[in-house]
Amino acid sequence: MKYLWDTNTAIYYLQQQFPISAEQFMDAIIAESTPCISAITEIELLCWKAPTERDAEVLKNFIDSIFVIELEQPIKLRTADIRKQHKIKLPDAIIAATAIVYNLTLITRNIKDFQNVNDLKYVNPWNR
Repeated sequence: MKYLWDTNTAIYYLQQQFPISAEQFMDAIIAESTPCISAITEIELLCWKAPTERDAEVLKNFIDSIFVIELEQPIKLRTADIRKQHKIKLPDAIIAATAIVYNLTLITRNIKDFQNVNDLKYVNPWNR
């Protein structure tokens, strides 16, 4: 695993809303390894109201086929450190901490939410 998908990345992927260059970038990542998300992203995806039954089925199949990193103690401790240092929402801090603890690059469109977090590597597929 090299990448951790942010919630927005998973949703854009599932809805096939990437521009061509971002889609090619994501296809290359998927060819290389199984998608990986944090437990927070899993929860956020499960809360997502799919427009159709087919969308709900696609979401379920996606979650069943990927690797989910659970909320383990090192992630909790790093999340607390991030929240003490930065004004960042708790879900975003957990996602950032997950990427840092597992030495993964976060794939997100919301760079501004994460840009001040120390030691976090991130990439925006729309800028590929």
